Amino acid sequence: MNEPFLIPVNYGDQQQEYKARFERWGYTHRISVLIDDTTVVFEPDEEGGYRALRIDDIATVPTGLLQALAEKLAKLIE
Repeated sequence: MNEPFLIPVNYGDQQQEYKARFERWGYTHRISVLIDDTTVVFEPDEEGGYRALRIDDIATVPTGLLQALAEKLAKLIE
């Protein structure tokens, strides 16, 4: 299940798609998302949502986009 997939996200006033990859991580998982040239790693949190764990270059990724991606990931896993 490590095949790349696309995540459609409404951010701002347009819909964008981001390439992502599911990664098994011990008893849990992580999802790596490519935003332009920046890789953001999301992991499940205690509340059943997702949080950004590691960002290569945090200055280039808007916080609102990270929140939109985390919400979309939580809906995909439901």
